[in-house]
Amino acid sequence: MSATTYTIGELAQEFDLTTRAIRFYEDVGLLAPQRCGPGGRQRVFTARDRTRLALTLRAKRLGLSLNEVREILDMYDSPRDTEAQLRRFLGVLGEHRARLQAQLDELQANLDEVREQEAQARTSLARAQRRASPEAPAGPLPDTLPHGETQPPPAARVLTPSR
Repeated sequence: MSATTYTIGELAQEFDLTTRAIRFYEDVGLLAPQRCGPGGRQRVFTARDRTRLALTLRAKRLGLSLNEVREILDMYDSPRDTEAQLRRFLGVLGEHRARLQAQLDELQANLDEVREQEAQARTSLARAQRRASPEAPAGPLPDTLPHGETQPPPAARVLTPSR
């Protein structure tokens, strides 16, 4: 063969994958290596397979499903209209971006609630310290949260426990 080819081990090393992961991508139809040797047991990957693997891993990092990856890769293997292919690709990316944005919004809401609860706990701790030792001023509360975050501003809404 005059074209550049790769063994499964070479691709595994280059992309820091296991050979099992590459065989899995083959099983789900993302890769289609040629077979050679006795009984066709040795896989021979072409530059096309290498490119498909690189694109699969990139799409995986973006969080696309393997079905979405296959659909996108197969689009570029067919002689269909490029404009339609790009529209579909943009549609898949847009849907994925919307899912990620929803997850991000939910995480942000959770972080906001954690900050509120931290502020509430600090306020309650300060009150408890003042009640325990009215003549001694309460010690300073930590003004830095884990990972270098700062306390919410004093004007932030603070929930107080009901008695």
